Amino acid sequence: MNTNFAVTGRDEIRLPDAPTIAGLVFRHFRGESDYPPMLAVLAASCEADQDEFVRTLEDVVNTYTHLNNCDPYQDMVMVEVNDQLVGYSRTGWFKEEPGPYIHYHFFFLRPEWRGRGLERTLLLAMERRAAEIAAGLPQDAPHELALEIQETQPALEALAQQAGYRPVRYFYEMVRPTLDDIPDLALPAGVEVRPVLPEHYRAIWEAADEAFRDHWGYAPQTEENYQEWLAGRLFQPELWQVAWAGEQVVGTVLNFIDEEQNRHYGRRRGYTETITVRRPWRKQGVARALIARSLHLLKALGMTEAALGVDTENLSGALRLYEGMGFRPVKRTGAYRKPLE
Repeated sequence: MNTNFAVTGRDEIRLPDAPTIAGLVFRHFRGESDYPPMLAVLAASCEADQDEFVRTLEDVVNTYTHLNNCDPYQDMVMVEVNDQLVGYSRTGWFKEEPGPYIHYHFFFLRPEWRGRGLERTLLLAMERRAAEIAAGLPQDAPHELALEIQETQPALEALAQQAGYRPVRYFYEMVRPTLDDIPDLALPAGVEVRPVLPEHYRAIWEAADEAFRDHWGYAPQTEENYQEWLAGRLFQPELWQVAWAGEQVVGTVLNFIDEEQNRHYGRRRGYTETITVRRPWRKQGVARALIARSLHLLKALGMTEAALGVDTENLSGALRLYEGMGFRPVKRTGAYRKPLE
């Protein structure tokens, strides 16, 4: 039994410095029976934080089926009030290459239960659990705690800064508000786009992973990551734009349309994501041409806008490229970190 959580006779967890709330219980994750109430908490929390990514029960199941370096039965805290789930938190880890061991953690909490001290209790619980995990890992690199905080979460930002976290990187969500005036751009000679077949999936995955090695925060992808990707609701290879030179993948834009999100927000948006170009073909207009093809495709499918995410300090100049293709920042998210002591 780990020392982070004092466990009662059932599956309850006793956390120090917990607020005094009638009916409040912390407990362990119980498996599949927790997925529906987790989804309800997730939806309410994201709505309050103006996080527009819509999750489904299928998404939750797929995520928890393919977790890496995380045992949800040990690395989560579920929060109940009067036997109703009102929040939950989770921690896990990965190793940047090169770089530190990153112990990420997060929590989701229904808005009506915020501001009562539960946020600080969950943050400290995850930090203690991360420290226990770190003690069993190699010490050949520093260990750091990590949070992602959106600009629409000022209370979480204040709590994190009070706890010693500092922003180390920022990311934009970008939107192209119209699919008019899309340029027609040619690929370099000898490079072509082909229909994606199942036998191409592994090569496309590996090429994208290779391209991302140059990006900040890169961690090698695992077989669990690959299986989660294949099983994902937004895995839509019929929409992808993948460029080839002979048998080599040159670059990718793995487009998708989230129909659940579009229904929820009453819009027609497509996503141009996983934009990569492998090193030998960079600076030749491959990314621009693939993005243009993607925008034309989304427009033909009835979409009226497109979106993507970007590291604002990407060394390849991705932010300038996307701005040149008509995308504009609409939201900022910060990567916050502090040393794990």
